[in-house]
Amino acid sequence: MPTQRTRSGAFHRSFTCLVLALSASSVAHGQARDRADYLSRFDVDGDGRVSLREYQDYMSRGFRAMDRDGDGQLMPGELPRGVRGRGHTTLEAHLRALARTFDLLDVNNDGQLDARELTAPPPR
Repeated sequence: MPTQRTRSGAFHRSFTCLVLALSASSVAHGQARDRADYLSRFDVDGDGRVSLREYQDYMSRGFRAMDRDGDGQLMPGELPRGVRGRGHTTLEAHLRALARTFDLLDVNNDGQLDARELTAPPPR
């Protein structure tokens, strides 16, 4: 029988993959006119690059919207029906997962994402 930690880890991966897939599909479906437009959604300071903080802030909007009580945790009642049985996750764990994804997307290892890196297919 899987432990709560194992189920929780699998949930974090599933949740992060869902967020990344939805993000990538918005580019594919023309919701962002081009890479620069998509980058501008993340790039709060307008420097043409996306920092880890900007990436985490943008990619956590869905988490924060679902966290109805604002406690930094998504409990089963706050989750979409399809993932309720998979445990819960915390904002802290979600941010760690996003940091790992950011590192995978940052192919030139400069600590920033440019438009090409940001719009690359989600890493596996």
